[in-house]
Amino acid sequence: MEQAMRNFFLFLSKNKSMTKLAKKYGLRFGAARFVAGSSIVQATAVIRELNKQNLAVTIDYLGEFVDNEEEANAMAKECVEAIRAIGKEHLNSQLSLKMTSMGLDISEEVVMKNMRMILDEATRQNVFVTIDMEDYGRCGQTIDIFKRLKSEYDNIGTVIQAYLYRTEKDIDDLNHYSPNLRLVKGAYKESPEVAFPDKKDVDESFKRIIKTHLLNGNYTAIATHDDAMIEYTKQLVEEYNIPYDQFEFQMLFGIRVERQHELVKEGYKMRVYVPYGTDWYGYFMRRLAERPANVAFVLKGVMKK
Repeated sequence: MEQAMRNFFLFLSKNKSMTKLAKKYGLRFGAARFVAGSSIVQATAVIRELNKQNLAVTIDYLGEFVDNEEEANAMAKECVEAIRAIGKEHLNSQLSLKMTSMGLDISEEVVMKNMRMILDEATRQNVFVTIDMEDYGRCGQTIDIFKRLKSEYDNIGTVIQAYLYRTEKDIDDLNHYSPNLRLVKGAYKESPEVAFPDKKDVDESFKRIIKTHLLNGNYTAIATHDDAMIEYTKQLVEEYNIPYDQFEFQMLFGIRVERQHELVKEGYKMRVYVPYGTDWYGYFMRRLAERPANVAFVLKGVMKK
């Protein structure tokens, strides 16, 4: 039943008609729990509050699968404005973005132009930028773009997904770049030809890449809400005397908030992934797909309306 529900919400996440309706009617039916408003002004207010609670942030202007250059350029300009807002207000925040929102499905020229504009401003404002990973079909392109940009800029990282078979090879290949990586299990529906279909295999892959990347001496963001993975990381850190400034935990805005505060009290760096914008539908559906508890929360909210 849980897998069927996951597949259903992942299917809905790609529905373009529903995306258009969501943009029109705004953050409703529980989405506001996971999305920090539609504008950078609303988002920075959320970031300030999180920073007061000793939580670091990475902000993401939502949008993906852009199919025209004008929209891709507009997305890039919004990212630049977000970076300026972070710098102006001295917020403890990074920026995350997707290559499809920068024009990956249009041309590499559009992507590179937009990314260099963003990274130039990020360098001026001392803001770190993470390239989010998307579905398997775009994984190789995303990694190639990251490599090119990493040779030009220091303030850039990317994401590696544990559920893909190719992941351990990617970790080894990227080690040459001493990369700052966010490690995740993966949130897209993929074929068993390219991804582990069983949770236990994904978990074991996740453990392997956490250990490899940490022992390679690279900065590691462990993005998970899974207590078993958090405890595994803590044990590795203790066993191998890994310094606390070499890694951080990351969780999504609105999910396991109490656990986030617990990790801060224990002395760990905790970063919250804070999305904002009008194109929230696909992101919201993937959050519902990940955890049945999220669905229960939304249904409860709908019943109260």
